[in-house]
Amino acid sequence: MGDVNRSAVPGPASAPAAGAGAHRFTWHGTGQSLLEAKLKAIAHARSSVSMETFTFRDSDIGRQFRDALTAAARRGVRVRLLVDAAGSFALPRDYFDALTAAGGAMRWFNELRLASLSFRDHRKLLIVDDAGAFVGGCNIAPEYCGDGVTSGWRDGGVGVRGPVAAELAAEFERQWERASGQRWQFPPGGLSLRVPFAAGREVEALFIKPGFGRNVLREALRRDLASAKDVAITSAYFLPSHGLRRQLGRAVARGTRVRVLLAGQSDVPLMQLASRSLYRRLLNRGVELWEYQPQVLHAKLIVVDDILFVGSSNLDPRSLRINFEIMLRIQDAALAATALRQFESDLAERALPVTRAMVRQDRSWWRRLQQRLAYWVFARLDPELAALKLQLWQRRKNRLVQRVRGARRPRGAGPR
Repeated sequence: MGDVNRSAVPGPASAPAAGAGAHRFTWHGTGQSLLEAKLKAIAHARSSVSMETFTFRDSDIGRQFRDALTAAARRGVRVRLLVDAAGSFALPRDYFDALTAAGGAMRWFNELRLASLSFRDHRKLLIVDDAGAFVGGCNIAPEYCGDGVTSGWRDGGVGVRGPVAAELAAEFERQWERASGQRWQFPPGGLSLRVPFAAGREVEALFIKPGFGRNVLREALRRDLASAKDVAITSAYFLPSHGLRRQLGRAVARGTRVRVLLAGQSDVPLMQLASRSLYRRLLNRGVELWEYQPQVLHAKLIVVDDILFVGSSNLDPRSLRINFEIMLRIQDAALAATALRQFESDLAERALPVTRAMVRQDRSWWRRLQQRLAYWVFARLDPELAALKLQLWQRRKNRLVQRVRGARRPRGAGPR
């Protein structure tokens, strides 16, 4: 595969606050920078801390967060922690007893049950005093503690202060209520699939929820790609739908440069196989592909001209259809330029280009079979099982509604 320069990330891991509008942003180009900023924010919280994560591991960094949350609760801060039960299945159930004893609150999202196992809270969100928030791909685990080059996984995120923090806090409230039971249930009224995307807004909070209709992230991307001049995608797990691949191809045909940085090392090798099954088709559409080499790639970032998408969502069926995810769409030229500089530095110094010759060499019948099976698992089997469960829940809701209506109908009343 060749060699790449494994030098450290150039410049500071975090960039100074930027933003000319109602919001102020801080770029965190490494997992270490993002986690340290979160701990500092918790230490300075005055009224409330709301934290949501997929994986919380018993480790040095896990204990630092647990202790920081507990100390905040002892100061009288309202602390609430929401942890996904599957993502943190190895964590002892008494791990947060000190936090709850200090007055904090903790809930597990969707305890492990076969009937609802598919639907996970994959969000990584911290809101402090309803005024500042952090989003990104970092879980609370030791593999995120590093610069992503010499140590630790490649990840990061953004800190934001401004009105969007209140929107994120309101969504956390809704997710907190969804986690009130042992098992998450598809709500009787369904999940709203309204697309709140509004062109021209400085920051748009995109809340992705289980469902197979319109999707807020796909819709926002579709609109932005229609007029894009430059597209840079960093995706840990990349399995775009046929529709998104077509949109990327159309953008290239219009003269747009589309570059995608993918995992050369992955913590989910089967997903990497599935992604590589699409390499030939993407290259044929003119999309430039690169694989990050020094460490596992876990970041989820998209730069479209002066717009940055950042958060927890991958570009794969699970993130876009099955999980609960959060992405921010930020229209800020300075922030987008900072993210793009790091992206281009990664391509130049820490990634290898994917060429047609490399793809041909990797297309033995055995490798093609592996890739097709992996693609089937992630693009077909996983979404179909989730869709079946959602359909069963919807039918159960419809039967319940019919029984309630029947009970309310006066005796002797004929059919309507």
